[in-house]
This record gives sequence, structure tokens and C-alpha cells, in this order.
Amino acid sequence: MLADFHRRAPLVAAVVLALAGSVVAATLSPVGAAAAPSTTTLHLGYFPNVTHAPALVGVESGLFQQDLGPNVKLSLTTFNAGPAAGEALLSGSIDATYVGPNPAINAFVQSHGGVRVVSGAASGGAFLVVRPGITKAADLKGKVLASPQLGNTQDVALRTYLSKHGLKTDVSGGGDVSIRPQDNAVTLQAFEQKQIDGAWVPEPWATRLVTEGGGKVLVDERTLWPHGTFVTTELLVRTDFLQAHPDVVQSLLTGQVDAVHLIATNPTRAEQLVGQGIVHATGKSLAPSIIAASFQSITFTNDPIASSLQTTADNAKKLGLLKSANLKGLYDLRLLNKVLKARQQPVIAAP
Repeated sequence: MLADFHRRAPLVAAVVLALAGSVVAATLSPVGAAAAPSTTTLHLGYFPNVTHAPALVGVESGLFQQDLGPNVKLSLTTFNAGPAAGEALLSGSIDATYVGPNPAINAFVQSHGGVRVVSGAASGGAFLVVRPGITKAADLKGKVLASPQLGNTQDVALRTYLSKHGLKTDVSGGGDVSIRPQDNAVTLQAFEQKQIDGAWVPEPWATRLVTEGGGKVLVDERTLWPHGTFVTTELLVRTDFLQAHPDVVQSLLTGQVDAVHLIATNPTRAEQLVGQGIVHATGKSLAPSIIAASFQSITFTNDPIASSLQTTADNAKKLGLLKSANLKGLYDLRLLNKVLKARQQPVIAAP
């Protein structure tokens, strides 16, 4: 037996040494090995409209993903109008969205501060287009008009315009002027088929109503605002996401600033990217001439033009579409200004 033990001793020793090495390696490996980088998903919303060109350009050019970096996955959702985007934001389905001022206001009020405007995106690009025989506001009495969605930015603008001209409306489509909130594509078809007499819509739908539907512009919304500037599109983020992932939001804002810069310095390329983005979102192409015409009425800017938002909130409250017009705390431009400073661009004063 003793001889047998001596014959097996080298094997036993080898096993013991191997096990000991495994234990040491297991103990030391968490310290010596680099931890795998965590991945964050950013769920971003936007519309396939020319007024959302910074979003379309940022997505299609790859600027957003480039600035977000490899550890952030970009998940995209498109919407027809702001209220639906606002609901998705408040439900947690998305983390941030490009949206018009009224849905931003509604989301802020409904959530008691659960969202923040972190940047502007566009000013202008909204029109009331009507049939050629309509030449003034009084001619709209008894007519049927459309807006993208009840309570959205253009819907409030239309109802406010009519009210200031003594024309009553209600949310059920009654009153002196009947308003039908509906999808913009449906509005174009209804206008072509003479089922409606006009619509207050953003670009490119206004240009399409003119070029494809034979309509004419009765109101360019820029004429209703001081200096012709008012917020059409801004970037809205859930407050809890902003607090949990400020680095991700700052990276998204870097993409926003870079997209606006691309639009300003290479509009031809930007128009191509917008057309590409609309095809990807809707499956339908838009004539380059329509996109180019739409660009002429829009100013793409990182400034959220806060003064116009307060006026918009006051108008919505007067119409009974908003309970409160108190917007204190809505804006958080700190990360945007960090990006602007890094890009050597003027910062935007907080409202």
C-alpha cells in the first residue's frame, strides 16, 4: 500500500495545485478584469414633418448615434401629432421627444413637473391653407377646417385665431366653424376631395395642400408673432430620465446642436436627409421641391423661444384646453448651454 501511495502522490499533488490555482484565479479575476460597459437605451420620439428636421437629420446622418456613443442604444418612435407623443412620454414608453409647444405644456401640467424642455428645434413653418374663394376670416363661418389633433400646437393656433375674429368653436366639431382633428395625410386627402375647406398644419403639409390640393395660404403664423418668431418644435425629456442619465441627455443635445449646424451649413444635404427620414418613417417619398419650399418658412434653432410658449399656454387656457398656464420649472437648459459652450456658440438665457 505504501508503494501504491508513492505512485499516486504526484497525481494528487498536481490536482491539489490545479484546484488552488483555480481558487486564486477566481478570487483575483474580478479585481484585475475590466467590467463590461453597461448599455443604456434612449427611447426617442419625433414626427416625419419638416418642422422636425433636426431630429430627422440627426437620425439619418448618424449624428445622434455618433454623439451618443457605442454604449447607448437609440430606439426610435414616430408620431403624427404632439398629444400622442406626450402621452407616450408620460407613460414611460419613450424617454424624450421632439414635440410642439402645446403638448409640452400639457405634459408638464399633467405630470406636475415630470418633464423638462431641454432645447428648441424649430420656429415657424405653420399655415392656415384654405380654398381659393376664402379671402378673409369672416369667410370661414360655416366652413369645415382640420387640425392635426385636438389640443396640439396647430389646433390651439387655429382656435385662437378664429376666436380673435369672433368665430366660435368647440371640441366636438360644433360652433361657427367646425374643426376636425385628424391625421395630416387624411387632411390632404379630404382637402383634395373637397370634404374640408382648409387646415392649419405644419410643413410639409401646408405646401402639399397648396401644390397638390390647389389651396392658398390665408394665414402664415409668423405674421401673428413679434418679430415673426415662435416655437414650433422643441425637445422634451422626462425629468426622471434627465436626472438618472444626464450624460445621455447631454450627448443627445450634442447631436441636436450638430444637426442644426448641418442644416445651416449644408441645407441641400439636410433636405436630402429629411426626405430620406420621411420615407423611412412613412414608407412614402416626398418631392424634393416640396421639402425645399418648406425649408424656406422655417428657422431651425436650439433656442426654445420661451416667451412664445407662455403666450401659447395662455391661449390654450382661454380655450379651456389647459387647466393651468403656470410654466415655472419647465425649462432646464443647463446641459444645452454646456454643449453650446463646447461648440463655441452663444449660450441661451434661461427663462
